[in-house]
Amino acid sequence: MYAKRFDGRGFHDLRPMIAKVGVIPRADGSAFFQIGKTTAYAAVYGPRDLFPKFKQNPSTGILRCNYNMMPFSGHGDRVKPGGSRRSKEINMVMEKALLPVLDLTDYPNSVVDVFIELPQTDAGTRCAGITAASMALADAGLAMKDLVAAVAVGKVGDKVVSDLIYDEEAYEEEGGATDIPVAVLPRSGMVSLLQLDGGISAPDLRKALELARDKCREIYDVQKAALKQRFVEVHK
Repeated sequence: MYAKRFDGRGFHDLRPMIAKVGVIPRADGSAFFQIGKTTAYAAVYGPRDLFPKFKQNPSTGILRCNYNMMPFSGHGDRVKPGGSRRSKEINMVMEKALLPVLDLTDYPNSVVDVFIELPQTDAGTRCAGITAASMALADAGLAMKDLVAAVAVGKVGDKVVSDLIYDEEAYEEEGGATDIPVAVLPRSGMVSLLQLDGGISAPDLRKALELARDKCREIYDVQKAALKQRFVEVHK
């Protein structure tokens, strides 16, 4: 049995969160999101002309994400700088997680670039990146029908838990660990990202998804508070 979490939290508790908007002056929109020891900066540039031209879409703009973990950001071995298969996969899932809230039809043949940098990590990196990117897109003034909040839920041993840390992802006792990154549009409850690493029963998966929706609403409140604070600062 998994009787107590490594960091002492309740099984359904999130790590402490900090969110700020407008942290990179030269970007069109930017945000910072920290959950526990995982920190993500997101910067938005655009809409701007997309080159080479054969990549342009004459009916809508394109969203392009660039995810990067800094070399000494996390546990274990040093992260090799530059692109990798993992970073390309995360770029793709981030784009698909964020696109449902965006309307880029007013910007044909253009691109919106989102750069996500993670200087410190302790699991949940793609979820922190999506959460920060969503706030940065809102800060850039792009038309959005909702924000996107993301969290990793899963099963560690015999317990369904939220916001896994590295030690839980690496749990090797009986039952092992299952990691499920989930992104949610909080107002509708729509899921825009669902990945699963490991095995889990159907009843526990349903519990985990319901837990993810509930925790994403908590993250959504933190996102909204950061955006409201930014609005107050800009209009002083």
